[in-house]
Amino acid sequence: MNPLSLYVQAQQKILAQLEIETFTTILEILERARLERRHIFVFGNGGSASTASHFAADLSKNTVRSHLPRFQVTCLNDNMAIFSAYANDEGYECVFVEPLLSLSAPGDVVLAISASGNSPNVLRAMQVANERGLVTLGLTGMAGGKLKHLAQHCIVVPSDSYEHIEDIHLMLCHALVATIKQKYPELNP
Repeated sequence: MNPLSLYVQAQQKILAQLEIETFTTILEILERARLERRHIFVFGNGGSASTASHFAADLSKNTVRSHLPRFQVTCLNDNMAIFSAYANDEGYECVFVEPLLSLSAPGDVVLAISASGNSPNVLRAMQVANERGLVTLGLTGMAGGKLKHLAQHCIVVPSDSYEHIEDIHLMLCHALVATIKQKYPELNP
């Protein structure tokens, strides 16, 4: 069998093991945040940073409906000036927590994305988010890492492959946006 077929087969097996109930809960939390005009913060490192940025753009733009409030979404890894200032002056473990302290309010939503679930800067931000009364969501992989226990609701992609985990995280983000778009069509297209 060719390598692509093997990769796709492995991906299909992993997808079949995902917890759909948690996906539905996360969807409901995001929809409630929209209606209550709560802020949604997303972040991650490396490939997860790209997924966080992509999700923030899609959720902000592709779900705009004239009869509904717009999603208020900020990707904490998109502002390189503040990101690098905190990394340089305070340490890399502060790059998410410090902007979160400045921008968030109790009841806001945080979505942390980490393939391993053990990135110190992600974990620190989640600890503070929980202490501040934010709703904490996670997308992780492998065995879930520490993120699995810090997030109030977490989807763990059951794989040790970063490629499979990151593919599925992006797919889940696309599925959230696609579901919201289908559920709330524009009334006057």
